[in-house]
Amino acid sequence: MDFKGSETIPGPRTEDQLPQTAEAAAKIVIVGGFGVGKTTMVGSVSEIKPLTTEETMTQAGVGVDDNFGSASKTATTVAMDFGRIKITEQLVLYLFGTPGQERFWFLWNGLFEGALGAVVLVDTRRLEVSFDVMGRLEERGVPFVVAVNTFPDAPRYPFADLRTALDLSDDVPIMDCDVRRRASSRDVLITLMRFLHSLAMTGSRT
Repeated sequence: MDFKGSETIPGPRTEDQLPQTAEAAAKIVIVGGFGVGKTTMVGSVSEIKPLTTEETMTQAGVGVDDNFGSASKTATTVAMDFGRIKITEQLVLYLFGTPGQERFWFLWNGLFEGALGAVVLVDTRRLEVSFDVMGRLEERGVPFVVAVNTFPDAPRYPFADLRTALDLSDDVPIMDCDVRRRASSRDVLITLMRFLHSLAMTGSRT
């Protein structure tokens, strides 16, 4: 999904310093396959100017990368995206968007290190790319929520059917989102924090 089509925060972005009221910070990873909207989500919701590591896509990736839906996509993340958002006056989230191309997945373990939770972005046109993503999170014990990015040409399915197709347990939240919209992306992060809070209250992880 093209970052240029996303909403921007009115006025200048805040400086990189933590807000004076912040008492806690948490690392959150945004994961998913190639082109599902990770860079766009970080860019739309971050209160600071997001750090991106996008490089121009070249012929070298043909036959190697999954370029589904990339007719208008000219760049891809090769390391990570980084942003920050204040959820409450006391809580700040550091957002790390992972690279979607399979040849960069070796970077995931480092990005997952110390993560409190994750958002798995899903494209209903290719649900199969989500299995490896969720499997790696489960192996590392990182709780996650699933956000279905609403591409205009993507088919829509009932959440119950998606839950079955993705083999999600009943307690894992799943929701629609439009990562171009700041409010929608922020709602996903709030849902994740509520989910993490519920896990902490019950003493479970995933």
